[in-house]
Amino acid sequence: MTRLSNRAGVWTDYAWNLHGRLVLASPPCVVLPERIASDRFYRFLERTWMLQQLPVAIVLFALGGWSWLPWGSCARVCVSVTGHWYVGRLAHRTGPQRWLVETSGIQAHDVPWAAISTMGEAWHNNHHAWPGSTKLGLYPGQADWGFAFIRLLERLGLAWDVRTPDTLPERAGLVGV
Repeated sequence: MTRLSNRAGVWTDYAWNLHGRLVLASPPCVVLPERIASDRFYRFLERTWMLQQLPVAIVLFALGGWSWLPWGSCARVCVSVTGHWYVGRLAHRTGPQRWLVETSGIQAHDVPWAAISTMGEAWHNNHHAWPGSTKLGLYPGQADWGFAFIRLLERLGLAWDVRTPDTLPERAGLVGV
């Protein structure tokens, strides 16, 4: 369980998370609901994900030529992926907690300094408490730009059935700290 709980040394954890492959003897079976699996728009996005980088590359080239491409494309992806791992490592090791999930083998912590850049994902303790919630910044001072964007989409009619802790069933094993 050490590998999956970010308890190894920083470089070992980095290598496992960014370059490793998790092979389970009994992997979970994930089946998308038919309305999602057959949706033409989602299928288009899945088929063309690599081509979706071209508009960004074209704009960068137009603005700064060849020298902007590696920084705006490759470095951007590298920083994003590494940043995701690093905040995830911190969020499973140290920081403030308001909740413990007694039925979970891995507990989460908040990483307040990363809340804005992660659009609220750094309120990871709240995410573990209510994994189905779109709202992760639950308390005063917890910036959650991701939820603000989802609310905007909801007002525009582009998102619906938005779930928050208020609309989710009570979580078994959830204990306030």
